[in-house]
Amino acid sequence: MKNIIARSLAYFLFWTGFFLICRALFLSYQHARAAELTAAELSKTFLYGLRMDASFAAYLSVIPFLLFLNEAAFKKPVFLKVVSAYTLILLPVMVLLVISDLELYSAWGFRLDSTPLQYLNTPAEMAASVASAPVFILLLLFVLLWAAGAFAFMFVRNRWIFSTPKKRQHLVVELVLSLLMLALLVLPIRGGWQQIPLNQSDVYFSQKIFANHAGVNVPWNVMHSLIKKNHSTRNPYLYLGENQASALVQDLYTPKADSVPSLLRVKKPNILFIIMESYTAKLVGALGGPVGVTPNLDALAREGVLFSNIYAAGDRSEKGMVALLSGYPVQTTTSIIKTPKKTERLPQLASELKKVGYHTSYYYGGELAFANIKSYLINGQYDFLMEKSDFPRESYNSKWGVHDHILFEKVLQDHQQPRQPFFTTVFTLSSHEPYDIPIPAKFRGRDEETQFKNSFYYTDWALGKFIAEAKKQPWWQNTLVVLIADHGHPFPGRDQNDAPSKFRVPLVLAGGALAVKDTVVTHIGSQTDLVPTLLQQLGLPHDHFAWSKNLLDAKATPFAFYVFNDGFGMVTPQGTVTFDNVAKQPIQRDSAVSDLQVEQGKAYMQTSFADFLKK
Repeated sequence: MKNIIARSLAYFLFWTGFFLICRALFLSYQHARAAELTAAELSKTFLYGLRMDASFAAYLSVIPFLLFLNEAAFKKPVFLKVVSAYTLILLPVMVLLVISDLELYSAWGFRLDSTPLQYLNTPAEMAASVASAPVFILLLLFVLLWAAGAFAFMFVRNRWIFSTPKKRQHLVVELVLSLLMLALLVLPIRGGWQQIPLNQSDVYFSQKIFANHAGVNVPWNVMHSLIKKNHSTRNPYLYLGENQASALVQDLYTPKADSVPSLLRVKKPNILFIIMESYTAKLVGALGGPVGVTPNLDALAREGVLFSNIYAAGDRSEKGMVALLSGYPVQTTTSIIKTPKKTERLPQLASELKKVGYHTSYYYGGELAFANIKSYLINGQYDFLMEKSDFPRESYNSKWGVHDHILFEKVLQDHQQPRQPFFTTVFTLSSHEPYDIPIPAKFRGRDEETQFKNSFYYTDWALGKFIAEAKKQPWWQNTLVVLIADHGHPFPGRDQNDAPSKFRVPLVLAGGALAVKDTVVTHIGSQTDLVPTLLQQLGLPHDHFAWSKNLLDAKATPFAFYVFNDGFGMVTPQGTVTFDNVAKQPIQRDSAVSDLQVEQGKAYMQTSFADFLKK
């Protein structure tokens, strides 16, 4: 009888203790952030996180508890051997999740969930995105954590006593106890007796987002994320009544001006739409960044129109692409681009231009299979797609694919005598991790932030060479160049995941088709606002881009909405509020931010996600 109870409790406590060690490892690895917490806050990460640790320990204990029940019934040692095999197979999987989270948290600012699993069909890109990680240290930590876990389990395992034949009444008692222990697992799995089962908000206790993140159990978070994304069709962001939420959002997009200024001297210009990887406003000289990092982009800003207060809608490339080309809001923990049947229902700039005679093409030096981007572009009816596999292998001198100057050279080569008017989208990649570049470094230093700065400079250098040659082409005088980032970046400064400075990006209009020069537009806007702004300049309908406003409408409501992992930011002239959808409370709120702005942010989160579910 005692054997049954002791064996079951020991197994459950083994996993619970293992996850406590994992939290200590996370805090040690993120020591810079952990140093900002008080001793009380550090203690609370363990205290509040214990419920989630116990919950996942209980999930992992279900099968062993069933095997313990069978061992008690049939007196066969083989059931305990199966428990050992089950545990020793599962242990390295748990260790892998925990170790992967250590570095991914540094890069992404949120605990590991199912997001990386969305990129398993493109392992090369996954490897490239973490190429700057300290691989040796992570491998060493993997081995040490796995060894510690295996040793602890074998210590517990060696103290198990095989059941021996007993009298019938004793056997019945053992079976009842085994069933009781199995049934009791429901309690830690749910996190207690409360009506609502355990979720991430139960481990949140602080205004400091890192303290809350530290309490999360990574394997539990991955499992929960997979279940929530694959099966949930309910909106988790129901903050307001449906009519109230819709009215608040509609008011944000009500046109305010009767007309907007025309920027073009050509009625139907060619359009070069250049999306720049990770091009944060923080490094652009024209937007207050350091001098000398982006001399070519700065020059184009002086030659054309600079929008100085534009924010990315999200923090991933595939999310930024949908915002830029479809004017559609970004989802927090997933992306509409992953579901082709949904993207089929999205309007796209390429298909709108194709209707009026534009030849459309898309150039990228990486793999379009990444994040299901290719299906989205095909739904957008692009006439021509070019990706990594279309370049000769000798040009593969980047871990992602081909470097930006080679990409731009190919665009020039294909546009010697192009069909006009053309809409050509070019997506750079060299300023993505691991920031390897084919030219000598401009700035001294081997730290990751300096490497990013050098890759930023290289992309600007490649852009400058491309523009210089493009200006020699006969089509230049009839061409509008659009330059914008897919998303921002934590560098420089390692912005917190929700920080508005991480999401601010450059937007520049240039080219011979412009009728104005050296103009700065200061209205606050989003990536989602770009498509209707361009279509209006071309005299084309744009009402079906419902989640957008015209950036040139001086009377339009100035705002930008962006999302990060299970949270959102709302930027207005009064300031910024960032909101945690798990804790259901603001993370940061500027002093002048009104309650109305907070409610508008909630309404936008609620209605945009509801629209995503309906697609």
